[in-house]
Amino acid sequence: MITLNGIDDIKARVGQELGVSDWDDVTQEKIDAFADSTGDHQWIHVDPERAAQTPFGGTIAHGYYTLSLAPKFSYALYQVENVAFALNYGLNKVRFPAPLPVGSRVRMRAAIASVDDIPGGIQMATALTFERDGGDKPVCVAETLVRIYAG
Repeated sequence: MITLNGIDDIKARVGQELGVSDWDDVTQEKIDAFADSTGDHQWIHVDPERAAQTPFGGTIAHGYYTLSLAPKFSYALYQVENVAFALNYGLNKVRFPAPLPVGSRVRMRAAIASVDDIPGGIQMATALTFERDGGDKPVCVAETLVRIYAG
């Protein structure tokens, strides 16, 4: 766990990796719960029998399920102290280069890509790479934006 101690510390860490999370199991139960909460019941995610007939050989996680793990993994990697507050601002880019099969494990690597001054604080872009255990390319790459306000 890394502690980012205020805005000056964050600025000094641009380009640095914040860490790599622990592995997280991708289960059909988690995928079904995500489908229920989002209303996305596309069969490639929730119908193991039908999905077994595809080149994937079974169900795969929703891309947005993978991306939704970012807060969980981020909280395990780093914390920000000595600021007033921080807010999610959005995403610059998201791609899903490879499928994430149910029954596999996923983790996230994070690095501070850039920091820009904004009124009252900074905007931090964080490069996220989601990796599948044994996979040869990422299952998701994204750049998130967080606005952090001085305390």
